[in-house]
Amino acid sequence: MKKLEEYVRTIPDFPEKGIMFRDVTSVLQDADGLHLAIDSMQELVKDLDYDVVVGAESRGFIFGTPIAYNNHKPFVLIRKKGKLPAETVSIDYELEYGTATIEMHKDSIKEGQKVLVVDDLIATGGTTEAMIKLIESLGGKVVGVVVLMELAGLKGRERIADYRLDSVITYEGK
Repeated sequence: MKKLEEYVRTIPDFPEKGIMFRDVTSVLQDADGLHLAIDSMQELVKDLDYDVVVGAESRGFIFGTPIAYNNHKPFVLIRKKGKLPAETVSIDYELEYGTATIEMHKDSIKEGQKVLVVDDLIATGGTTEAMIKLIESLGGKVVGVVVLMELAGLKGRERIADYRLDSVITYEGK
């Protein structure tokens, strides 16, 4: 069986020169790669006690939903502004080139619930930090973050240093 890293396609100089883009679509497009990704992420957090899984649009949905399903936990969506139909809470945060807003339903997390955050990647940690703040604004307690890939050179781990972060693959660069 191939190692998970072998399923990740690397595209040099995308979106700009000097960047090594780690493409998750090549993992998703291979049944063995997808299976290995989900199993590997679950294995990293098997010791965690959590009540609910949260994932951000859209790749957090891809990895978070099967983890929630396999562990008989609910799955909560975090989406871009304006995409959720009921009453929401939102947070604005900084991107590399501008700002973004994410939101979740106001009734999606209950006071004291233990939350596992799932995403495909952590880079600078801005989106992950915003998700954590959003969850905590509803009274949730983030007990862990699990990602498929970590770009260690962008120091996202440092930005969320007070939280447990598990990554299946760690790339030292950007």
